[in-house]
Amino acid sequence: MNEEKRRVVIIGGGITGLAAAYYLQKEKKEKNLDIEITLIEASNRLGGKIQTVRRDGYTIERGPDSFLARKLSAGRLVKEVGLEDQLVHNSTGQAYILLKGQLHPMPEGAVMGIPTKLLPFVTTGLFSPIGKMRAAADLILPASNNGGEDQSLGSFFRRRLGDEVVENLIEPLLSGIYAGDIDKLSLQATFPQFQQVEEKYRSLILGMKQTTPKQKPAPAQKKKGMFQTLRGGLQTLVDALEEKLDQVTILKAVKVDSIKKTEDQYSLSLSNGKTVQCDNVIVSTPHHATAGLIPGADYLAPLQQMSSTSVATIAMAFDESALKQDIDGTGFVVSRNNDYTITACTWTHKKWPHTTPKGKVILRCYVGRVGEEAIVDQSDEEIKKVVLDDLNKIMEVGAEPEFTIVTRWREAMPQYAVGHKKMLQKMNDRLSEEMPGVYLAGSSFEGVGLPDCIDSGEAAVKAVLNSIKNKPVAQV
Repeated sequence: MNEEKRRVVIIGGGITGLAAAYYLQKEKKEKNLDIEITLIEASNRLGGKIQTVRRDGYTIERGPDSFLARKLSAGRLVKEVGLEDQLVHNSTGQAYILLKGQLHPMPEGAVMGIPTKLLPFVTTGLFSPIGKMRAAADLILPASNNGGEDQSLGSFFRRRLGDEVVENLIEPLLSGIYAGDIDKLSLQATFPQFQQVEEKYRSLILGMKQTTPKQKPAPAQKKKGMFQTLRGGLQTLVDALEEKLDQVTILKAVKVDSIKKTEDQYSLSLSNGKTVQCDNVIVSTPHHATAGLIPGADYLAPLQQMSSTSVATIAMAFDESALKQDIDGTGFVVSRNNDYTITACTWTHKKWPHTTPKGKVILRCYVGRVGEEAIVDQSDEEIKKVVLDDLNKIMEVGAEPEFTIVTRWREAMPQYAVGHKKMLQKMNDRLSEEMPGVYLAGSSFEGVGLPDCIDSGEAAVKAVLNSIKNKPVAQV
């Protein structure tokens, strides 16, 4: 047996780091590789933003509450760790846009705000007649002539569909994902498929109509929601992954202070005063933490300049009698053309019935977005007061909540500015030259959803395995 052993360190124990550790361990077992794997997490728990509170029969998420089912990597990971029987789709129901104090049903057939059906768009109260006519101009406008260069989401959609559709429909939907300024967010880094649709079909409306799958459910079959979660909460996935990592050394409450190259290895200085030597490093920390990990790495400077938004959520539990007006639907997002602090509200008891005891209600509201982040730093009581004031203008909540859970995520939503993908390519090229075997992964780079993070972790594992292949490792 060759005495050389490859040591791989994964920095960051969020879902990206956990997925990387799981799939690297899987390769180690299946191919009998002599690899030593260490996962280092600065906090005292794994899972990052995934945190589930179970209280009095409620299941309440502090962070993400689900993932897109059509992005297969999350569901696949759930099945691999033995939780397939826990998977549940969201209940389908009407979603709304709050505009000028009124809840407007989301137009049927709208795909991220792009109309694919004529009648719901013509009859909606979200846009004026002039706004509807301007959106219809998409049918005759030529495609962009910018040579395939990146542009902001706002400029792209405004040119195709006009300001009203952008501000009253598209922007509220996209803000729910990125909590960002769509006039600064990169089209190519967030929704490149829309640019591809325009290039191929010229018209966004015609292109989306052509490319959106036709759904033909059986008459007696209830339509499945597009999102999935776990019956016991997403924390269940974190716990299962941690239990499965039986050949991974896990260090919690330990921070990596720096990564330095030493001949053909790397030396990691830890906050506990120890040093770890390794051959490969997967860095899955947020960009603002990653930027300072490699001393003198000027090519990581763009990560320091990359902005992120602070947001907060407040989950409020009520008896169902507290809601004086029962609205048929699963929640709403808020147009900026409103005098409201909340940016969205999910009627969790309707969207995810399994999370709430019978006769009870959970309203989960969101606050904070670019330019409106001060609310995140207010006290729990102040956030509750502001949110209840907003809700009472919309749906008449007639009682104080039985309890509330406020969660703050400071600088937690990375903002992919125009040129993000080119910046990443340039930075990764330099990283591979200067620090071969060190790989960046996570929500700061290739997508913010759970499947995107899992994909990123898997891609980093493939890069590590390729590195090992090019430098043979001991096998047992």
